Amino acid sequence: MAKTIMIVDDSASLRQVVSIALKGAGYDVIEGCDGKDALSKLTGQKVSLIVSDVNMPNMDGITMVQEIKKLPAYKFTPIIMLTTESSDGKKAAGQAAGAKAWMVKPFKPEQLLMAVSKLVLP
Repeated sequence: MAKTIMIVDDSASLRQVVSIALKGAGYDVIEGCDGKDALSKLTGQKVSLIVSDVNMPNMDGITMVQEIKKLPAYKFTPIIMLTTESSDGKKAAGQAAGAKAWMVKPFKPEQLLMAVSKLVLP
């Protein structure tokens, strides 16, 4: 059975690029357009990994990570922040919230897949 990965980004084109890369590697994908939308789609199903932007409307990525970590079903789900933010302050806030990895856009799909393969347990 394929592992499910959630992509959260307010850019439809970025979600599409990430989705194509992940589906090509055999993963199932759930998409969210912002933190609120993503939280509404976490309904108890098994999600192996979440890839999220930081800067989004309605609920930013770091707040979303904090909220996800409060949910028992997703407390230990690894989260990769995929963002244009590269400041140490933002990275520290992401790490404190519970993000496991930080990737800066633009990125190469191969880089993302390598990070995903390290965080998604077999």
